[in-house]
Amino acid sequence: MQFFIGIVPPDEYKEKLIDFQHKWKNNRITDVVEPHITLKAQGGLTPDEKWLSKVERVCNNFQSFQVTLDQPRFFGDDVLYLSATSSELNELHKTIVREISPSNNLIKQYFELDDFIPHLTLGKTNYGLSKKDLIDMGKLAEKEFNPFPTFEVRFVRIYQEIETNRYIKYLDISLNNLRRY
Repeated sequence: MQFFIGIVPPDEYKEKLIDFQHKWKNNRITDVVEPHITLKAQGGLTPDEKWLSKVERVCNNFQSFQVTLDQPRFFGDDVLYLSATSSELNELHKTIVREISPSNNLIKQYFELDDFIPHLTLGKTNYGLSKKDLIDMGKLAEKEFNPFPTFEVRFVRIYQEIETNRYIKYLDISLNNLRRY
């Protein structure tokens, strides 16, 4: 059982993203997980959930903040994403990673701390799309999502893997308040 932590865009924008992703019938990313910005990858988020109270403590002491989605970009030529910018997002990422303190190998494996690039994935070749599909998707994303939104982050979402490559909401944790959803 694996977990990761993400930030979810507002419902209306999330639906727009899903509708966009569904324009490519082979795009299986929506079968894997809903649109999100990964805040903390799987490394160190163990099945015993001892890390959960640390995440709650960090979130309780972190104010809500704004994040802006921006131009589509690529990781290599196999992953298309919308970039996400916010100094607070980077700070929250670093604080959670340091609090959980995964091994240096896990930090490197999951591109955390200095290697962290906030993003919202639109499509991947290992989820059914060709490299050409991703190029076409990137061009259309520039048109369909511009102007790119800014939204307030008031909570983080913990995702749990329920079967291989399928994640669902496990728990939402508010920022600056320990209320659980």
